[in-house]
Amino acid sequence: MQLTRRNILTTVGLGIAAYPAAALAKPTKMLTPEEISAIETAFGKKGRSVENEALYTIPLPRNDLKITIQGEPIPIPFGFGGWVSFKRTRDGKQLMVMSDTVLLQHEVAGVMDGAIANGLEIAAVHNHFFYEEPRVFYMHLHGMGTDAGELARRYLAAIQPSPLHPANQPKPNPGATPPIPAFDIPALDALVGYKATPNGATIKYTVGRADLTIMDMNVEMTAAIGLNSWASFAGTMEKAHIAGDIAMLEREVNLVIPILRKAGLEVVALHHHMLFESPKMIFLHYFGTGPALQLAEGFKAALSTLGKKPGRQPMRHR
Repeated sequence: MQLTRRNILTTVGLGIAAYPAAALAKPTKMLTPEEISAIETAFGKKGRSVENEALYTIPLPRNDLKITIQGEPIPIPFGFGGWVSFKRTRDGKQLMVMSDTVLLQHEVAGVMDGAIANGLEIAAVHNHFFYEEPRVFYMHLHGMGTDAGELARRYLAAIQPSPLHPANQPKPNPGATPPIPAFDIPALDALVGYKATPNGATIKYTVGRADLTIMDMNVEMTAAIGLNSWASFAGTMEKAHIAGDIAMLEREVNLVIPILRKAGLEVVALHHHMLFESPKMIFLHYFGTGPALQLAEGFKAALSTLGKKPGRQPMRHR
């Protein structure tokens, strides 16, 4: 079966898997050292290989921004860092670039025009937060190619109008003392059931969907290429902020929302991140303030709902 845009759209629209079983059984090959070197040369910075997901990813934090939420300064790692990942198709013939870009309102149009000019697709534009100043939006970009260096250069040309571009970001101060999270991480790990990753003054939980096989343009979507639920914490154990995302099947959306609301968490956005994936995934962004353990309970409760069947059939329009 030849994998084309047309037959993907047709089969996904009918709810039929677009990929033959033999292709799904074939493991994805990791990028070669030469391909990784070409990406690093283009970006002028190093990322990291995620061997168990067969991809290479580079963080793109907006360290040029000073963000407040409800007037309180918030660290950039709390949720104002983008990323770009590169992964091979299952048949090994192409590479995918996928990215979540962090943009101010006046930067959106320029990056969108840059993506169009460089053969990339815009998959989504949306908010992740309420109450933040300045107002921040997130653009998901997607592209395919056969040459890692050329694909990286196309992506960088697309984001060139924005301070998001690595060349436009402030250089880190090598003498600065990095901030340390003010959290009882073992206690939170025990409650959530996963290990947090510290990043400056924040910690973050990232949880993939091991129960699902999601394919997009013959690329398996995994946690480090955006198919994940996450929770980021800033502040202290007594007064923390939580922000995050829940990756859901359509039938799970209205199971998760009441659980988050019961936990006192605000649902700030509900949308897609990808265009051609099968089955379709919906992403819910949430935010809350309170004791860290209480906020973590809400995140854990939402995670525990994923994979469950709804107790009643969803309403259908006649």
